[in-house]
Amino acid sequence: MKSLLIATNNAGKLNEITDLLKGYPLHLLAPKDLGLDLDVDETGSTYEANARLKGLAFAQAAGMAALADDTGLEVDALGGAPGLHSKRYAPHPGATDADRRQLLIRNLAQFPQPWLARFTCCMVLALPDGSLQVAHGACTGEIIPEERGTRGFGYDSIFLFPQLAQTMSEVDLEVKNRLSHRARAVLNIRAALEAYIQA
Repeated sequence: MKSLLIATNNAGKLNEITDLLKGYPLHLLAPKDLGLDLDVDETGSTYEANARLKGLAFAQAAGMAALADDTGLEVDALGGAPGLHSKRYAPHPGATDADRRQLLIRNLAQFPQPWLARFTCCMVLALPDGSLQVAHGACTGEIIPEERGTRGFGYDSIFLFPQLAQTMSEVDLEVKNRLSHRARAVLNIRAALEAYIQA
């Protein structure tokens, strides 16, 4: 069975991707399983550029295939912000996910609802030789002014699936992994994963 490194230090993201890949004949590893302490500077100007940076850095450091992603929340009323800077939206050092959510809600308060939004994900399967495959996924919804739900991470508790009347933090992982941007990116990179498994 081939091994695959999930190239993230984010526990929530690691849990989601591991669940999304549970049907694949792969030995999934986290950076901590390899004693790998790697923090990649996300200096790219697109989600794909950042996903490539992370995927290649982890693949080369570990000497094995790595699956990385870069994700952003884009809110129409804010011209697509926070977008590429979703993780660094709150400017002060040590800002938490809660700080970023509250800043986003404050910045949206001047605009009428609904606050339409989308999550966008770029996923990269990278090999140590520098080769890689890229896929994208997105899901639409809206931002709400109050936090709901205890599951999820990041902006999940204020991102509503209108068709379910629930936030990403209220639905269980099985539902989230059918509808989310990351689920769609994994689906779109499936052929590359299968080719890697069979190579």
